Amino acid sequence: MRIPRIYHPQPLTDRAEIALSEDAANHVGRVLRMSAGQALQLFDGSNQVFDAEIVRVDKKSVLVRLGDGRVDDIESPLNLHLGQVISRGEKMEFTIQKSIELGVNVITPLFSERCGVKLDGERLAKKIQQWQKIAIAACEQCGRNRIPEIREAMSLEAWCAEQDGSLKLNLHPRASHSINTLPQPVDRVRLLIGPEGGLSADEIAMTTDHGFTDILLGPRVLRTETTALTAITALQVRFGDLG
Repeated sequence: MRIPRIYHPQPLTDRAEIALSEDAANHVGRVLRMSAGQALQLFDGSNQVFDAEIVRVDKKSVLVRLGDGRVDDIESPLNLHLGQVISRGEKMEFTIQKSIELGVNVITPLFSERCGVKLDGERLAKKIQQWQKIAIAACEQCGRNRIPEIREAMSLEAWCAEQDGSLKLNLHPRASHSINTLPQPVDRVRLLIGPEGGLSADEIAMTTDHGFTDILLGPRVLRTETTALTAITALQVRFGDLG
């Protein structure tokens, strides 16, 4: 049986005894039905992992004893920031989960002219929290020991105007460049993925004004969630750690 990996939101220290967070305790105690003496692996986002043993399981809490921490760095050399126009329902959750498995470091949910999702205020805040939990679960599953950031949602133009030294890329079906023709080396990419209806002509012109390069993935029209994962995979193959 694979040893479960559990994220702990506070810094961990060698050989300490700690209580798991409420969400983690519920998962370990109620979902996995684990008991005292069984093994876990904990990580706190610092790129360290800690082997641990369950000391006690109660109705609402799980106490574990940690071993010594060790660095376990499986992060890609390519820093990827995904700007994803918010898609409907489970499509956004799927994109977040799989893009993190593929190595994305930061995700910013975006609003554009053709964005079909209307979220604001408390509903939007709850969505961001939910998406961050999906990011954590994806790291627990895939072995990453740093938690990618799900940023606050913002407008497409505000995100495009940000400057962080990254190569800025926008998928466009009539682009003259492909990922394979981009010059090397590249260690930071800001990747824009539009909505299901695509970006408007004005929005495409705006991305050009802010220094984005239009790139083409291939001859077929892909859904927004397929586009994101295909582009991330191609970038990781060319500049990252996928072989």
